[in-house]
Amino acid sequence: MAETIIGIDLGTTHSAVGVVDSGFPILLANEDGKRIIPSAVWIGPDGEIETGDRALRRRAADPQRVVTSIKRLIGRRHDEIDPDFPLPVTRDANGLPRVLGRTPEEISASILRELKRIAEWRMETTVRKAVVTVPAYFHDAQRAATKRAAELAGLDVVRIVNEPTAAALAYGLDKLGDDSRVAVYDLGGGTFDLSILRLHDGVFEVLATHGDTRLGGDDLDARLLHAHAPDLDPARWLAEACRVKCALSDAGTATLRAPFHNGGDSLEVAITRDMLEREAAPLIRRTLDHARRALADAALTPADIDAVILVGGSTRIPAVQRAVAEFFGREPDLSQHPDEAVALGATIQAGILGGAMQRMVLLDVTPLSLGLETYGGLMNVLIPRNSTIPCKAGEMFTNAADGQRSMRVRVLQGEREMAADNRELGSFEVNFDPAPKGRARVGVQFRIDENGILEVLARDTRTNRDTVVNLDNAAVNVDDAAVEKMVGESVDHAFEDMSARIFTEARLKADELLPAVDAALATGLVEPAERAEIEAAAAAVRAAIDQAAANPLKQAVQRLDRATETLAARLIDRAMDEALDRQL
Repeated sequence: MAETIIGIDLGTTHSAVGVVDSGFPILLANEDGKRIIPSAVWIGPDGEIETGDRALRRRAADPQRVVTSIKRLIGRRHDEIDPDFPLPVTRDANGLPRVLGRTPEEISASILRELKRIAEWRMETTVRKAVVTVPAYFHDAQRAATKRAAELAGLDVVRIVNEPTAAALAYGLDKLGDDSRVAVYDLGGGTFDLSILRLHDGVFEVLATHGDTRLGGDDLDARLLHAHAPDLDPARWLAEACRVKCALSDAGTATLRAPFHNGGDSLEVAITRDMLEREAAPLIRRTLDHARRALADAALTPADIDAVILVGGSTRIPAVQRAVAEFFGREPDLSQHPDEAVALGATIQAGILGGAMQRMVLLDVTPLSLGLETYGGLMNVLIPRNSTIPCKAGEMFTNAADGQRSMRVRVLQGEREMAADNRELGSFEVNFDPAPKGRARVGVQFRIDENGILEVLARDTRTNRDTVVNLDNAAVNVDDAAVEKMVGESVDHAFEDMSARIFTEARLKADELLPAVDAALATGLVEPAERAEIEAAAAAVRAAIDQAAANPLKQAVQRLDRATETLAARLIDRAMDEALDRQL
């Protein structure tokens, strides 16, 4: 059984947590639906703690008690810390830094504790183990301090993973050819680093890394605010500058707004993308200087790089993407969310270590659900998506009409609720002796062997006559793009598909129930008050069918079921009495 291990990106400005579920890595959202939470901690005067967005909301009223960018201090001595750290940093008896009386490990533990809480809430289970990422340039003391912070949060760190390695895993670059070289350009909120990785025997080796722990999106926010709204207090209005910066990644103009910033006056400043890019230009040049040094350390040139990936929220800035493309002479890979790539890679590593995920997932699981069409055109799943192979599953089916002599088995693959929306892998007829409706029994079993060959067996249980069909590689030999398309379509059409299934199932039930109700009403065993309720319920069912309304039809069928319970029992009693009379 797979062991639950979570993956954590403990970032300078934002953090995230993920887990492998059903063979796929997913990031877990908090109660607000956010997968990315700010790496912020509010420490109250009496030791109270709030984290994430709740902490940032206190910044306007209590800026000196909101700690951000604590990652810049973790594992460092007091004389090594950044003098521009936003809050006062004291020195304890051991020469280590403290902020608001707490060590960087203790503050980081508060963030990790919140990530652990989100994971346990989402997964409804206790979590004790984690993979945690760190920058490639972190030295032993910083790595050990990160591990201690996780232990304070109640987590056993089973692996520390370099952030560029995690990002490369998230982008699927472990599938590149051996001896491939990858550049990871990581521009986050507080730090920048450029790492050169080499893939050898399926393992990423960091050849060189270069960066700046005081270069990131926060610095651009400060420059933007200083250049266009110098009278605003950065402690209160940096978040607004960040909002404008993010908006300009998609729009040509955005407005910086500071209502009642000095107690009475409000400020509005229109900022264009050109203005932002002028402020960003010197910061981007500094990142490329570090890229040159990293390449020189690895004895490589930009032409030697096989892939370039972007990590960190600040890489969404179009000017950054253009500069990276020009420097390396190739377009960077933008297939992953830059804020989520490191956390996703940590989650993949956690899944591999815990046994919930193999490195080549699609070779040993079914990428799409397998099932067959049932009466009414519904998709009946026998083997769900991501089932580990070899595997088998079966179900019993019956005839839908009196005197039916055969059943057509349509084998389907896909994630949609209706058979017509899925891919047909094959079909065949199963013959059986004619029988009244619902009396014939045909067992259908799907079996996938270790080679990915799907065998479908259908058996008439009365005669034990078998029909067997092999569908070579239908189970697993599906192009990745096709899998993504079919899964994406199932998500896009989830509500309408479920509505169609609810309506179809309710319609089938109604088609059985209405004739039986009409026949029962003609027996003379119905009380007048009972008749009125049954007729009203039956009319509601017919109206819902005419309107093609799924949930109203389901509710109307349930109402008719309840209204006829007493009558059904009375009819059964009469039938039993008549049977006894015949025996006397």
